[in-house]
Amino acid sequence: MRKPTFSVAIDGPSGAGKSTLARQASRELGFLYVDTGALYRALGLLAIRQGVPPGDASGVKPLLSQTEVALTHNKNGQKVFLNGEDVTGAIREHAVSRAASDISAIPAVRAFLLQTQRDFAHSHDIIMDGRDIGTVVLPEADLKIFLTATPEDRARRRYEELRLREAGISYETVLTDIKIRDRNDTSRAAAPLKPAADAITLDTTGNTFAQSLQMILDIVKGKLCSIR
Repeated sequence: MRKPTFSVAIDGPSGAGKSTLARQASRELGFLYVDTGALYRALGLLAIRQGVPPGDASGVKPLLSQTEVALTHNKNGQKVFLNGEDVTGAIREHAVSRAASDISAIPAVRAFLLQTQRDFAHSHDIIMDGRDIGTVVLPEADLKIFLTATPEDRARRRYEELRLREAGISYETVLTDIKIRDRNDTSRAAAPLKPAADAITLDTTGNTFAQSLQMILDIVKGKLCSIR
């Protein structure tokens, strides 16, 4: 008989390192990694391409019935498909990040993606990251982690990542966008960003990637040992 699946929900603000940390932790633990932010980015990209303001619910809603967003996984990692097109690279552009923040505040969008996210947890040991995984998507997750850092620290990390592929991007622009996204994520009516009541909060300000990764691995392994 197969052992029950084990789910880890990692939430936190933009630039906290959720995706890179969750991806590496899943590799070391042999879990499936699910980047839910990629789904919202794909819909943000769709709105941009269709010329619809990503925050305009009346303009975005009609697009959903004509749209298919999917995640696939193989030995090379996660791929994101929008209506059959591989958009894994395209969704990482800076403009798409802002669009994802705007579109994620629309209740119809969150409802549209909810079951897609939940389905992964039914058949896999997973680490899933996002903004409302522990509070809405997987409220029964075996382990919930809220990952955070100061806006300045998060902006520095995001800037170091973006400047390698987007000429002309500045730290000040990234910091401003981080603060705007924080405000949008925490104040939206639909599933606002906040730690789940039973989440473990990890502040990684000043940490190296290796230090933050080890903190997460220690917590997950400790929880696994206590229940298996």
